[in-house]
Amino acid sequence: MGSKSNRSRRYTDEFKRDAVTLVRSSGRTVTEVARELGVSAEGLRNWVRQDRADRGQGAPGELTTAEREELRRLRRQNREQAETIEVLRKAAVFFAKESDR
Repeated sequence: MGSKSNRSRRYTDEFKRDAVTLVRSSGRTVTEVARELGVSAEGLRNWVRQDRADRGQGAPGELTTAEREELRRLRRQNREQAETIEVLRKAAVFFAKESDR
């Protein structure tokens, strides 16, 4: 298992693209390229898998990066709307009690 600093490291999109290109064009395994670049093999494997999905060659049902971003945005929007509804519900209860007085 990697150290905590390796698990929290963030790579630029350019680095990820270059790493995926290296895997695709070099004929070497993901593990070999990952070792050379100092990244986890599983992380690089995920980047390669996501690249395939983005190029329309992914497994059935696999989301592209754009679809993942839209899903994240829609979930955030849904959460915000649920919070708004909860506030309005509580306000309605409060004002209903006030009007009964």
